[in-house]
Amino acid sequence: MPVFALVGNKGGAGKTTLAMNLAAALARRGATAVVDADPQGSALQWRAFIRDDRAPPVFAPQDGGLGDQVAELRRRYANLVIDCPPSVHAAATDAALRAVDLVLIPVQPSPVDLWATVHIERAVTEARVVNPGLVATLVINQLEPRTTLSRLMREALAELELPVAATAIRRRAVYRNTALEGRTVYDAGRRGAAAAAEVDELISEVINS
Repeated sequence: MPVFALVGNKGGAGKTTLAMNLAAALARRGATAVVDADPQGSALQWRAFIRDDRAPPVFAPQDGGLGDQVAELRRRYANLVIDCPPSVHAAATDAALRAVDLVLIPVQPSPVDLWATVHIERAVTEARVVNPGLVATLVINQLEPRTTLSRLMREALAELELPVAATAIRRRAVYRNTALEGRTVYDAGRRGAAAAAEVDELISEVINS
């Protein structure tokens, strides 16, 4: 399985929420860990609330550098998810782009998110000089299908060079509620079934593309 990085260029895009639910999904396929490279430490705080020992561990970045940490964790875990800082100019984001296999870029249906994505596109292009196998995919996050803005967002993202995942993550209360509880949608039973299904679908899509 590839090493994932969740990358964004602004806060509030739902990056950590997607990272933790992605890790929960991957943990059902094999041993999984998360690296919280975001200075806000949201993934570490999230994990501190989780009482389930089966939940993926969350590691803080090592002083030796993210690249070395990724290489070490690859040997210990089948799956790895890195929650990057909300800035494409951060050193940790640059290191992640150089070390991982697959980048997911959550983008909310808003003009501000669209403009911020342009900088990520450039960073991915630069990272491919040293990491030519890097695959980056835009993921529409918190989609509200009935709104005009959400419908237009896919058309706008098509103007960029990065591909857009066919699977979108919808705006669902269960994502917010489980985050407040220190859980994921996979812990919510029937209430989280639709959300869990779309996360599983996203993983299958990006791994098999």
